[in-house]
Amino acid sequence: MKTSDFDYNLPEELIAQTPLEKRDTSKLLVLNKETGEIEHKHFTDIIDYLNKGDVLVLNDTKVIPARLYGVKEETKAAIELLMLKDLGNDTWECLTKPAKRIKVGTIVDFSDKLKAECIEVKDEGIRIFKLIYNGILYEILDELGEMPLPPYIHEKLKDKDRYQTVYAKNAGSAAAPTAGLHFTEELMNKLKDKGVEIEYVTLHVGLGTFRPVNVSDVKNHKMHSEYYQMSKETAMALNKAKKEGRNIISVGTTSVRTLETIMNLYGEFKECSGWTTIFIYPGYEFKAIDKLITNFHLPKSTLVMLVSALAGKENIMNAYKEAVDNKYRFFSFGDSMFIK
Repeated sequence: MKTSDFDYNLPEELIAQTPLEKRDTSKLLVLNKETGEIEHKHFTDIIDYLNKGDVLVLNDTKVIPARLYGVKEETKAAIELLMLKDLGNDTWECLTKPAKRIKVGTIVDFSDKLKAECIEVKDEGIRIFKLIYNGILYEILDELGEMPLPPYIHEKLKDKDRYQTVYAKNAGSAAAPTAGLHFTEELMNKLKDKGVEIEYVTLHVGLGTFRPVNVSDVKNHKMHSEYYQMSKETAMALNKAKKEGRNIISVGTTSVRTLETIMNLYGEFKECSGWTTIFIYPGYEFKAIDKLITNFHLPKSTLVMLVSALAGKENIMNAYKEAVDNKYRFFSFGDSMFIK
């Protein structure tokens, strides 16, 4: 299976640069994974496709202002850090630019409140830093950091909250679980009123989700690990739904990866936490989810491979072509797809 099999033509003007004024007014492409049939709707119509007893699983991770700009203490050279993963004890895995300037012992100065010392050098621009600060770290990041928008977004984000879901709770992500950006509290209340159950998992989105695939053979791609957790209440609700044959509908690929990881490890849902490197591509047999709400993903990405595993590559490529032809907006601030 070649990475090039998951390529498609995307005009640059279809890459959404800003969020829509109202979250749930985005377009919704509905794809039947069995027949390949496509419908064109709006996200508010999702309520018509979900039924009483269905369980919607959302990722409640919260994006931190993880992009920091500082200077090397000794030379004053400009350094950019993207905080990817909290390793505990104020130690973080960071993507560093320019990485070649950062050796073990290098100190990067961000302000009188925050410094970072490199304690380990890894491949692909990754460095491990020990943070040195006074006060509460997340308050300092709110003051100094920027929201880590993906590189294909060139517009400045006017409202930081628009790169958060309305239900974001557990801080730790370097990117938003973007399928959830379409939900409003009003829409979620309507779903609950209809009898749709809503449950939450956490996966802190890091490099594993958005790192490009740089190998020609899909099977040679290595995923970076990302932290996940599931509560006892969520596990019980999902096991009950599974036993009763009710639909489990994942909101976003990060929720899919969490649910499938847990099911692969334990054969059921259970209260747990850990690090996942799961890589889902065609040939994978889904054990946890039945349906998926997702965005339109980058060509040749692991996420296009994941949705192709669920709906079939031919169906996905056809749906993406249809989305391009109908001027859908793509990627993080773009439109949505429901694979049913």
